[in-house]
Amino acid sequence: MRTISEQSAGRASGALSWYLPITKFTRVLGGIIVVALLHNPIQALSANISPGQSVTLAWNQSTDPTVAGYNLYYGEASGALTNEISAGAATNATVPGLIPGTTYYFAATTYSFTGVESAFSSEVTFTVPTPPPGMQISVTPTGQSVLSVTGTVGLTYDIQATQDLETWTVVGVVTVGAGGSADFTDTNATSFSRRFYRTQQQP
Repeated sequence: MRTISEQSAGRASGALSWYLPITKFTRVLGGIIVVALLHNPIQALSANISPGQSVTLAWNQSTDPTVAGYNLYYGEASGALTNEISAGAATNATVPGLIPGTTYYFAATTYSFTGVESAFSSEVTFTVPTPPPGMQISVTPTGQSVLSVTGTVGLTYDIQATQDLETWTVVGVVTVGAGGSADFTDTNATSFSRRFYRTQQQP
């Protein structure tokens, strides 16, 4: 009985000795997967202009089977990406409401099914194009010209006028307000038989 008991104890001890290395191996393997996830972020990130002052970012799909989805981060300074968009399993995301003339910085991350998030990918930058100014002219009953200038909010434009399309004179200045337009009235328009106008952004 003692011999059988000793053999059983020996088997139990052997099973335990196998269990401990397997447990350690599993923990090490889990650590390797997490490290791989943290150090294997999005490999390519590109930006494309979309209508309406927005930009669409796209990236390569991760081949890591532990990746559940992607997050996109952006901001107006490198390393200060304070805005986040969750893209889920998609490999692209559109960022709306961007300010014309502003440069934005973008980076993406992956996250696992357990919520572990990778480090940022390399940043890409995108400067939102500034739309060219537009102008509409209407004439009051008294013959004055009213110019409605549209352009980028906050920018200042010179109003220039000419009679011969060769010599241009600044006749006024407007700054585009929050509504995206500004009006200027040429009170001297009645002094000329004809007059042409144009706008020029101030430096």
